[in-house]
Amino acid sequence: MLNNKTLLITGGTGSFGSAVLHRFLQTDHFSEIRIFSRDEKKQDDMRNSMKNDKLKFYIGDVRDLGSVERAMRGVDYVFHAAALKQVPSCEFFPIEATKTNVFGTQNVISAAITNKVKKVICLSTDKAAYPINAMGISKALMEKIAIAASRDSTETTVCLTRYGNVMASRGSVIPLFLKQIQNGQPLTITDPNMTRFLMSLEDAVDLVLFAFEHANPGDLFVNKAPAGTIRDLAQALKELCNADNEIKIIGTRHGEKLYETLCTREEMTKAEDMGEFYRIPADNRDLNYAQYFSEGEEEISVVEDYHSHNTEQQGVEGMKKLLSELPLIKREVFGDLTAIQYAG
Repeated sequence: MLNNKTLLITGGTGSFGSAVLHRFLQTDHFSEIRIFSRDEKKQDDMRNSMKNDKLKFYIGDVRDLGSVERAMRGVDYVFHAAALKQVPSCEFFPIEATKTNVFGTQNVISAAITNKVKKVICLSTDKAAYPINAMGISKALMEKIAIAASRDSTETTVCLTRYGNVMASRGSVIPLFLKQIQNGQPLTITDPNMTRFLMSLEDAVDLVLFAFEHANPGDLFVNKAPAGTIRDLAQALKELCNADNEIKIIGTRHGEKLYETLCTREEMTKAEDMGEFYRIPADNRDLNYAQYFSEGEEEISVVEDYHSHNTEQQGVEGMKKLLSELPLIKREVFGDLTAIQYAG
């Protein structure tokens, strides 16, 4: 199905795009993979490190519909990963998050429909469920835009994936803890009881590829992920590094939750269990307001959200096992220089 097809990855120079390329460039899938991003330096680095004729690079910004449309011509499939993802920067510049995450997504989907792309998969985040910060709010709107577009598009399937924090990704806590250990500094923890889902970059790619194969229009896919406390994560990393750094509690930062939600209880009432994943079909009701205000669903009152407090919990030993599989830990802690170092 994928031979002689063209894939476009927006935000393709980031960690996710690099992981997808390492997966696909080892196969015969896709005759051309287009990398669309605004960072020419990262594109040049990727071009020189990959050295693969399948790769084509497009400079542009999802905020600019014209640049998106040029890159979209002749494309069969799209992985939409371009986004502003850092909670603090989005919090201080919410209009910038809106321009990229909301209007940028609309541009990508519009260009895909115009060019009769077969499938668009938009990448979302657990922060879009019950959002309390600008990043989560903009991603929640992104999801609504994708689902709305899926109702009217007959030739292009628009669907979504939603996943939690990727371990050791850029700006996450694991590289910070590792740097603090290496510098002999205290490990700064906001709240030791705070829980987060534990996903590797490969898990994120698996989720997107599962959606790629199984999605119907408007579907949202979520993977079942373990979780753990920040206290156990810090302790596990200390033990892997044979370090005795002290742990310093600094308090919860602006916009942080005690736990993250991957599926709301409203979504869980209609979720389809697909083994390692949940499929949440789109809400395809029309503007018949009785379905929103006069009629309810009793099941919603008894179903729980799916969040990082009630999923499978990893203790320190479980954390150590998961951490040991990360390329960053393999390189920095175990000295394995062959471990893939993803861009991002």
